[in-house]
Amino acid sequence: MAEDQGRREFLRLAAAAAGGAVLLASCTRSSAPGAAAADNPARTGAPRPAGSLSLADWTALTHDLSGPLVRPGDAAYPVSTRLFDPRFDSLHPAGIAYCHNPHDVMTCLAFVRKFGIPVAARCGGHSYAGWSSTSGLIIDVTPMAGVDVTGTTATVGAGIRLIDFYNGLAAHGRAVPGGSCPTVGIAGLTLGGGVGVVSRAYGLTSDNVQSLQIVTADGQVRTCTSSQNSDLFWACRGGGGGNFGVVTSFTFTTHPAGQIVLFFLSWPWSQAARVISAWQSWAPHAPDALWSNLHLAAATGGSVPTIEVGGTYLGSISTAAAQLEKLYAAAGSHPSSPFMETTSWLHAMLVEAGCSTLTVNECHLPTQNPQGQLSRASEYAKSDIFTKPLSSQGIGTLLAGVEKFQRAGGAPGASGGIAFDALGGAVNRVAPNATAFVHRDGLFQAQYTTTWPLGSAAAAVARQHAWQQSFWQSMRPYASGHAYQNYIDPALTNWRQAYYGANYTRLTQVKARYDPNRVFTFPQAV
Repeated sequence: MAEDQGRREFLRLAAAAAGGAVLLASCTRSSAPGAAAADNPARTGAPRPAGSLSLADWTALTHDLSGPLVRPGDAAYPVSTRLFDPRFDSLHPAGIAYCHNPHDVMTCLAFVRKFGIPVAARCGGHSYAGWSSTSGLIIDVTPMAGVDVTGTTATVGAGIRLIDFYNGLAAHGRAVPGGSCPTVGIAGLTLGGGVGVVSRAYGLTSDNVQSLQIVTADGQVRTCTSSQNSDLFWACRGGGGGNFGVVTSFTFTTHPAGQIVLFFLSWPWSQAARVISAWQSWAPHAPDALWSNLHLAAATGGSVPTIEVGGTYLGSISTAAAQLEKLYAAAGSHPSSPFMETTSWLHAMLVEAGCSTLTVNECHLPTQNPQGQLSRASEYAKSDIFTKPLSSQGIGTLLAGVEKFQRAGGAPGASGGIAFDALGGAVNRVAPNATAFVHRDGLFQAQYTTTWPLGSAAAAVARQHAWQQSFWQSMRPYASGHAYQNYIDPALTNWRQAYYGANYTRLTQVKARYDPNRVFTFPQAV
C-alpha cells in the first residue's frame, strides 16, 4: 500500500535504506548485560583480562560445548561480534559461545568462574548501551529458539526473536503481548517488563510468564514459578536482563490471536498541541481493547515536523471507529487521510514492525536469516514515564523540543523525535510490588530518540546527541522521574530509582542470594 512507507517512518522514526532494505530504529531494546564496569560501587573485584587465557583453555571450552565457540581470527568472528547498533562494532569479545541447551550455559559459566573473566548474556543484542557485549565471553542463547504450544500455554526458547515468537504462536492461533521491534530477543524484552502493542488488554510480556528456566551464577539450572524459587521469579519479571542469570526458556500464558484492527492517523503540525492534549486524555483511559501511540518526529532538512497517532483495537472496526471519534472530538478536527483496517494478528505485528510488505523470513537481518531484508541502525535513546497529563506549558515545551531538531545541524537523512505509548488498563491493575516492574501508575511512557545513516559525520551525530539530551532535560518538570529499564540509558545517574523505585532493595537481596560474587555485572547492574 502507498501509505506503508510513511507508516514505517512514523512507527519507527526511520526511512527505507538504499537497495530496498528497511532501516529499523526505536526498537524496544533489552537491558542485556555487558562489559564489567569499574565504576559500579557494588562490585566485589576486578575481572581477569580474557587475554590472559591460553589457547588450550579456549580449546578445552570448545570441546565441552555442543554449539560453536567463535574466537578472534575465525571467519565468523566479524559477524558474530555485532550488536544491533553499529556504534558498538569496535567491541571485541574474547569469545562468543552459541549455546544450544542449558548444559552449554552451565559449561560457559563454569569457565567464567574458573578464570574470573567478564561475561555477558546475549539474545537480540539490542542494548542501547552496548552491554550485550563484553571483553570476555558472550553467552549467546539464540540457538534456543523453539516454540511449543500446548493448549493455552507456550514454552519458548529464550533466544527466539520477537517476529519468530509471534509467528510460532500465530500458527496455533495464539498470542502473547510484546513489542514491535522484530529482531529484539524475547529474553531481554521479558526480563525488563515488555511494554507492547496490546499491553493494555493483556498486560506486559512479563506479566504473562508462568514459569522460566534459568542458569544462575553457580551453574545451577533452576525452574522459577510463583511457588518455586519465587523470589527469583519475582525479580525476573521486570528486574532487567543480565542481572540474575541466563534464562534458557519461558512458559507463557497465551491469548486468542484473532482479527485485530489497525489504525494510523496524521494531522498538520499546526494542530499538534490540540492533538497531544486530546490523545493524553483519551488513550490511557480508553477501553482495554484499545492501545495507541503518539509520535512527534522531525528530520534534518525537513520543512515541518510530523505528528501521528497509531494503534490497535481488539474488536470490530465499527467499535474502533466509535472510539476514534472520541479522539477527534477532543482534538477538534479529523485527521487527514486516516487509515483503518481489520487484519490478522500476524500481519498486524508485521505492520507494527515496519515489515508490512515483507514475509516473516524477510523481517530479519540478513545475518539472522538468508532472506532477511532489514538493516542495523544507530540510535541514541532516553525514556520517561509520565504519571500526570502534560500541562499546556508542558505541551509547548514538547513541541519546541521537536522543532529544535531541525535547527540542531544533524546529519543528512537523520531524524529525531519522541514516541509515546499509552499505559493504563491491565498494566496498571497489577500492584507495583507484585513483580519487579514497578511502573504501574503511568499514563504513558515516552522514548526520546535520534537516528542517523551509517557513515554520518561524527560532529553532526554529536549535535544530535546534544539536542536529545537538552530535549529530555527540558521535560524534567513534567515527567515522573521514572524510566523504562528496557530502554537502558548509560547517562542516567539515578537509574536505581528511575528503573526500579521501591523495588530496588528487594532486587539487591535477590542478587545477593543468587549471584553473591557478581559474576553478572555491568555499569547499571543490580
